[in-house]
Amino acid sequence: MYAAIWRLLPGPWWLRLLIVLVLVAAILYLLFLHVFPWVSPLITPGEVDLE
Repeated sequence: MYAAIWRLLPGPWWLRLLIVLVLVAAILYLLFLHVFPWVSPLITPGEVDLE
């Protein structure tokens, strides 16, 4: 699966690597900015059980 995604990206390997790093950074940014704050009130720390 990752090889197929790698082959779909344009350019030489260094440009592909740059594109992947930018995409990962953008996804993490969106998760931390929008998704995690939205989910935070729905999860209470008292519900966590590690037994």
